[in-house]
Amino acid sequence: QVQLVESGGGLVQPGGSLRLSCAASGFTLSSAAMSWYRQAPGKERELVANITGVVARTINYADSVKGRFTISRDNARNTMYLQMNSLKPEDTAVYYCHRARILAGRRYDYWGQGTQVTVSS
Repeated sequence: QVQLVESGGGLVQPGGSLRLSCAASGFTLSSAAMSWYRQAPGKERELVANITGVVARTINYADSVKGRFTISRDNARNTMYLQMNSLKPEDTAVYYCHRARILAGRRYDYWGQGTQVTVSS
């Protein structure tokens, strides 16, 4: 059974840093297409960053977080991370860990429960 459990959210001042973790179980994270999404109040869920590929990894970031956020994974711990630096109030949102899987032509989406990040002075 696929499970994704996020942690590491909290309240931080503008300019501060947080590191989110996504502990995966039920599959091997290193070979999966993994992403971080976020959803702010009254807004649609948006892609923050994704990482795919086993050897030649492909990493993409939303323009709004480029240069400030870093996505990574620890294969030994089966865990994905999102290092967030220089945080801004507009980064306030619930952050979700996501896995996309294509099997027999069908797409399956798996989501964690989310972790709240609040950037405020």
